[in-house]
Amino acid sequence: MRAPYYQVDVFTSRHFGGNPAGVCLLDNWLPDITLQQIAAENNQAETAFLVTEGQGFRLRWFTPLVEVDLCGHATLAPAFVLFADRGWQGPRIEFQTRSGLLLAEQRGDIIELDFPSRMPVPASAPDELLKGLGRKPKEVLKARDFMAVYSSQAQVASLTPDMALLAKLDCLGIIATAPGEDCDFVSRFFAPGAGVPEDPATGSSHSTLIPFWAQRLGKETMFARQISKRGGEIYCRNSKDRVGIGGRAVIYSRGHIEIPSVN
Repeated sequence: MRAPYYQVDVFTSRHFGGNPAGVCLLDNWLPDITLQQIAAENNQAETAFLVTEGQGFRLRWFTPLVEVDLCGHATLAPAFVLFADRGWQGPRIEFQTRSGLLLAEQRGDIIELDFPSRMPVPASAPDELLKGLGRKPKEVLKARDFMAVYSSQAQVASLTPDMALLAKLDCLGIIATAPGEDCDFVSRFFAPGAGVPEDPATGSSHSTLIPFWAQRLGKETMFARQISKRGGEIYCRNSKDRVGIGGRAVIYSRGHIEIPSVN
């Protein structure tokens, strides 16, 4: 069978920036092992698979190694494809996911995702975290991910993590964050245990970053940068138990993939 497939650069307005995501449009679900093989073959941080369901879509996300419960850039990517290339009518799209109902709303050239808020709480710092990051943070917290808070953007930018040590931690990923120099806050995100050593621009980590920095800065709307090599720009909104994660995207490629018949 042939399935439409896109590669989209997310949380950026330029090609070769932000975070690439694969988007695979399916008529019906394939076996999980096939979805995982496609994601491994694509070798992107995430491949999004979606099937029409009700008035919206069922959405699943796979790294090259595992299925994950929440992914921001691979939710914005299919939303952008549907709005920009597949003729979706209406201001928003509903996605049913392992993390419940997620909404994507078009606001000018920004698509904002409505995601659950995951406020972190103070946590003890495992040796693998401190040694793996190579620089002691001033605070360590945890929600789904460990979050290491530093004093400056320069400290976050200078980290050279030991991925083998970070991969041993009991979490999906590790967030390093600090106040920003030309934005409200910056971050980097490492998920070596899921096959993603450093993610270029991460939506789901902002489910934790947004409520944390909203409380620290006393602001409900913020602009953030992910200071990876490719870079990412995230427009943030805090709203009680939900967060708005906004960004731009560009389509890098469009075509089809050939999927072997499944018996």
